[in-house]
Amino acid sequence: MLIDSDIGNDPVFLKDMAQSLEGAGFDALLTNDHVVGAHPDRQRPGESVHTYEVPCHEPLVFLAFLAGVTSRLELVTSIIISTQRQTVLLAKQAAELDLLSGGRLRLGVGIGRNWMEYEALQEDFSNRGRRIEEQVDVMRQLWSHELVTYDGNWHHLDRVGLNPLPIQRPIPIWMGSFAGALVEKVLERTGRMADGWMPQFPPGDELAGALERLRGYASAAGRDPSSLGIECGMRIRADDDPQAWVDKAAAFQALGATHLRVSTAAGGYTTPTQHLAACVSWRDAVAPVTAT
Repeated sequence: MLIDSDIGNDPVFLKDMAQSLEGAGFDALLTNDHVVGAHPDRQRPGESVHTYEVPCHEPLVFLAFLAGVTSRLELVTSIIISTQRQTVLLAKQAAELDLLSGGRLRLGVGIGRNWMEYEALQEDFSNRGRRIEEQVDVMRQLWSHELVTYDGNWHHLDRVGLNPLPIQRPIPIWMGSFAGALVEKVLERTGRMADGWMPQFPPGDELAGALERLRGYASAAGRDPSSLGIECGMRIRADDDPQAWVDKAAAFQALGATHLRVSTAAGGYTTPTQHLAACVSWRDAVAPVTAT
């Protein structure tokens, strides 16, 4: 279940929501990431990016809160824009969250597309694609070894280590891609480096072709393509026919999806409680498909 901006800020409701979703049989809670949003008039022609008008919880702090009120749910960033953060600090925060949640963290990472956010955080927007590869390598080493020495293009570590280390060594790293034109380099990087992919495409020929290429990239890197997780998603609306959810879930499963997420954003639900009820209804409808 993907947590969106429509759920509000009431900590009592957020606790109840997480516990209700856990009780309803969901396996994971996912949340997205934007540190800041700029004024809409700063967008360049043709851009449509996160603005200051759209709320977004800080993902690691939010998941830590949810970890404290749940016992079983996997906690997932979908995604955190890792290249606008300091790598070692992000590794430390993720390790702590994994430790205190009992090893329940899955870290979805991506490079984002909002240059204004990078500007505000004083990080380089132009080389973020190249930096994420080194960043992932550094984090995995920090999560797996007491001391790390690393001399890369952007990271230079001399016998340093995290203490405490996470339970998962290393924490699973998945990669996301924008819901638009697929960048082939992102797909290649995911097949070569990630533990899983979070595509934002409906079932169909485009997704089928991308998955075939993804598995080819994994094979070319000497990896087992079947080891990659594939998490597909759907956005639901208040006026949907639940049978459409079932059909879509079956189509994703036929393509090899290992995980399925749901989002209720912009779906015509007007209160947080309605969002919660919609998620539970969706889960009840698709459960027979996903259980097979």
